[in-house]
Amino acid sequence: MKIVSIREKTVPISSAIRNAYIDFSAMTCSVVAVVTDVAREGRPVVGYGFNSNGRYAQGCLLRERVIPRLMSAEPASLLNDAGTNLDPHRIWARMMINEKPGGHGERSVAVGVIDMAVWDAVAKIEGKPLYRLLAERYRNGQADDRVFVYAAGGYYYPNKDVKALQDEMKGYLDRGYRVVKMKIGGEDLGQDLRRIEAVLKIVGSGDRLAVDANGRFDLDTAITYARALAPYRLFWYEEAGDPLDYALQAELAGHYDGPMATGENLFSMQDARNLIRYGGLRPDRDWLQFDCALSYGLVEYLRTLEMLNANGWSARRCIPHGGHQLSLNIAAGLGLGGNESYPGVFQPFGGFADDIPVEDSYVRLPDVPGIGFEAKRELYRIMQPLGES
Repeated sequence: MKIVSIREKTVPISSAIRNAYIDFSAMTCSVVAVVTDVAREGRPVVGYGFNSNGRYAQGCLLRERVIPRLMSAEPASLLNDAGTNLDPHRIWARMMINEKPGGHGERSVAVGVIDMAVWDAVAKIEGKPLYRLLAERYRNGQADDRVFVYAAGGYYYPNKDVKALQDEMKGYLDRGYRVVKMKIGGEDLGQDLRRIEAVLKIVGSGDRLAVDANGRFDLDTAITYARALAPYRLFWYEEAGDPLDYALQAELAGHYDGPMATGENLFSMQDARNLIRYGGLRPDRDWLQFDCALSYGLVEYLRTLEMLNANGWSARRCIPHGGHQLSLNIAAGLGLGGNESYPGVFQPFGGFADDIPVEDSYVRLPDVPGIGFEAKRELYRIMQPLGES
């Protein structure tokens, strides 16, 4: 058993949307295929992966460092002890050979892309959905049969008025979501409050609306927004300041009693640990959004969950960023609090299996081996040629 080849390509996911910090007019992502010599139903087992939105494609790092390291390894060194399957932890260690500690950024995304594809292949070789495999390995076989999801949208579009924002949010409710998220910080406070109140007329109450500043605010602005947002009793107030400004986050907690969320732009267990140590987050109400596809993959995410448990945090306080199927499998298999969803943007990478509806903001997973990419037709149409070329 061995990895025969690893193939990558860059795919555009550009759109006219923007948040408070960046626009997505030139956004790209990497798609990879890990091809093995294992056959199922007469075809090679292929694992697929891609990186989450908000970080660009990692083709150079993949081609120059990560893929050559794996392909030059002794094949048996990448297998489990029994030699019956790939070992994601050994593969991860091989990808990180000669990488110094710290500097978690672009390389964490490149490693995360391969890691996703490896787990997809591992579950396919065992003939199981990934979430069931994870539950068996790490949760005594107990998997959640459905996962809470919220609809992320509410971006700033050119010439998009409040009525268009309301129509977007109504569309998410019609699709089965009961919690939605919108962007703030891209306009002044007065305009953002008008947008928030317009959305509240659609969703009905603050506990059905989360807002996301994408790290835009300094401390004074973050506090000003916090005071203005408090009466709405929102689902959460997300990433008010720079993701590495733990002092800002800690100070903000003294001015905002409602739930806060952050973590999507922290790309290692060590950075997540610093957030827990110094960010003033409250495990009874706040939410953690670490995205495995951006932060060295599931192998590193398992370390992060161990760290959280050691610091008194439940995995149920984790709702990952990214809206992708790997995090959905992790949520179901490891007992997270939910998963982000992108039903209207970043297609075909956003969203889940085609034929499984969202019901009251919960979704089930397809009963297919692996992560389930094959159950999302438009996405698999992009991936499949890479695995067969």
